[in-house]
Amino acid sequence: MPWTPPLEADALAALLSKVQQWTPFDGDALLDDVGAVLDDVVPPKEDLDVLAQRLRGHLMQLVNIAVTSEAGDKDPEADRLIRQAHTVRAEAMPDDPRRAVGHLRRLGWTVNELLERLVAANCLREAA
Repeated sequence: MPWTPPLEADALAALLSKVQQWTPFDGDALLDDVGAVLDDVVPPKEDLDVLAQRLRGHLMQLVNIAVTSEAGDKDPEADRLIRQAHTVRAEAMPDDPRRAVGHLRRLGWTVNELLERLVAANCLREAA
């Protein structure tokens, strides 16, 4: 009996595209970024947008892990943090540098709290 592929060509191409876009979870990078925005020293103005993008990426990875592991269904605090992550991630970066730092710190706290909650729920191993 001849072998037949499990998916059609279009489905395989879509799957390949998703695999190529995938970024593995990097707990060290996450902690470095959180530390950069929650430190007493304010990050340089030219780094604010880059840090915001990276923190948004960390948030989405954590939310995906939480949803996949059904953490929000099992734990009301995880559910609250997932909703908070969606809210803070959707907020635009303020033009005013002081408000931008405040926004970055909200992103950083949300990343940190969701990470800690997922570790406590055994959805992730502790980073670093």
